[in-house]
Amino acid sequence: MAPNVLGNTLLLAEACIEQEDPNNNSQIKANKSILNVRTATAESAARKQSASSFSSSSAYRTVLVWRNIIAFVYLHAGFLYGVYLSFTSAKGSTTLLALALGMFGAFGITAGAHRLWSHRAYKAKWPLRVLLMLSQTLAFQNSIYEWVRDHRVHHKFTDTDADPHNARRGFFFSHIGWLMVKKHPDVKQKGQTVDMSDLEQDQVVMFQKKYYFFLMPMFCFVIPTYMACYLLDESLTNSWYVVAIFRYVASLNGTWLVNSWAHIWGTKPYDKNISPTNSTFVGIAAVGEGWHNYHHVFPWDYKTSELGVYSTNLTTAVIDFFAWIGWAYDLKSVSDDLIKKRVLRTGDGSHQYSEEQLREKMVDYINNLDHENENVVWGWDDVDMKDADRKDATVSNKID
Repeated sequence: MAPNVLGNTLLLAEACIEQEDPNNNSQIKANKSILNVRTATAESAARKQSASSFSSSSAYRTVLVWRNIIAFVYLHAGFLYGVYLSFTSAKGSTTLLALALGMFGAFGITAGAHRLWSHRAYKAKWPLRVLLMLSQTLAFQNSIYEWVRDHRVHHKFTDTDADPHNARRGFFFSHIGWLMVKKHPDVKQKGQTVDMSDLEQDQVVMFQKKYYFFLMPMFCFVIPTYMACYLLDESLTNSWYVVAIFRYVASLNGTWLVNSWAHIWGTKPYDKNISPTNSTFVGIAAVGEGWHNYHHVFPWDYKTSELGVYSTNLTTAVIDFFAWIGWAYDLKSVSDDLIKKRVLRTGDGSHQYSEEQLREKMVDYINNLDHENENVVWGWDDVDMKDADRKDATVSNKID
């Protein structure tokens, strides 16, 4: 069975790290520009950074993890068989159940592990934290604790060898290949610099971590299969391959697109000097996580985007609903003024604000900018987050 084959280290890289340039500011500083004009010094520094990264990669010997490779071959073959069964023999209600559970599990990743626990972009009362913990368990992408640890490492060390799914190593690696090989030593060396004390004080997170090997197979595979078999009177084969395997693999690939596609193809309205991009396709496929250029610039925004359109950001709609009933609060976002300043400073020109309009409104600000002090942060409460950014953020549904 897939749960036993995969094990606990399959879906997100283990990370334990030593202290060494924890802010990883060298690449960011090398790529700063004024009014989107790169200097010769910046170009030179960027080339040196790139050469250093690839030199480090060339010294690393790739070691395949065959257990994971075999598991993924089975899962994706099962996914294709599940698609076939959904059109030939499975009941329509069975397919609908698979889609509903897949969406429920996706929100456990996006609204839970990502926006709530990884970035502290909002706060949640215990009923919502329990609900998100259960839905994240259904999604089976490792425990919340491991997911958050690796995601914070990704943000702090994006596109370096310490990034678990370094996009510099290509689409396949950043999508799924990183789970088929042993981790680069830098991933282990850098992980301990990320503060995890907030999760260690969260009883819901630590409960899931302690009992994960029991909770995960029950919620991800056993219960969904049982629901289809006994509630919908579906066959065991259809229940397993449609509701369990098809649903699970579709959810995995939706999440992986953020690591791969949204680091390669798309626009960069907020910072042209980083790899994350904005992608409507990924926004839809990952229920709101496709506005990745914005997210890496402002990781504490609970919307992970500037857009107020629920159709391409369903996760924001879910969080807003729970804020409406009082379960979610302290929703952090970014002021329009701060967004405009950043668009003019480092954007690629694809934003709706024209450079001419921004120049007229921001010229005095631009003339007094400190371009050399952009810090990379994992989200709210990162010690490297500037006080000015905190003051510029807006917090809705705040509870003192």
